[in-house]
Amino acid sequence: MAEQTIMLNCSAGMSTSLLVTKMQEAAKNDGIDAKIFACPASEADQHIEQEEIDCVLLGPQVSYMKGDFEHKVAGKGKDGKDIPLGVIDMQAYGMMNGEKVLKQAEEMING
Repeated sequence: MAEQTIMLNCSAGMSTSLLVTKMQEAAKNDGIDAKIFACPASEADQHIEQEEIDCVLLGPQVSYMKGDFEHKVAGKGKDGKDIPLGVIDMQAYGMMNGEKVLKQAEEMING
């Protein structure tokens, strides 16, 4: 089992899939044991309920959903805390910069 789980969300889970691959490569290169996956926003609830998610990142195109996601992640993290939630940096997203997005997730998880 991975040390941490990072979930990316977008409208259909398609555009974030390439970014997941880049983030997985960056994690491997940095020696970080992480499960990183993408799913459509419509499937987020089931993943949050069934898995221990350490960080949720939204694609910039669904940043308008942040308010909804704040409710979804409330109290669902470790020790009943909120799961850290953020919007992927638009430039990093556009450039598919897996290293930068992984760093963003790591900072959210580790504080």
